[in-house]
Amino acid sequence: MNDFIKQTGQKWLERVAKNPKRFYIYSMIFLSVSFIGSLIQGIFFPSQKTFTIIPPVLYSNKASVQDTEMEKIVSELKLLKDKRDRNALQKADSLRIEFLFNRFQQLKNSR
Repeated sequence: MNDFIKQTGQKWLERVAKNPKRFYIYSMIFLSVSFIGSLIQGIFFPSQKTFTIIPPVLYSNKASVQDTEMEKIVSELKLLKDKRDRNALQKADSLRIEFLFNRFQQLKNSR
């Protein structure tokens, strides 16, 4: 079977080498018919599903997720500021403020 394929391939290559014009003409006819067939199919029988590229969820919602997280951080920092104004801050609150500020800076820099 393998020898048959090699012999057939060699015969075709010999024919192409002997008659390059004929090979070129047949190739162009085949390409033209394929192109016209593709146009007819696309015009008269369009596919039901159109091809659209949908970006991954990680990239499309990243900005909105960051904005909502930044808003949450700002609101919590405002609450802690009010608590500071009442002189009711504790050590855990100061650690929370530092964490929130660092997280806000990370989100701001990642934009």
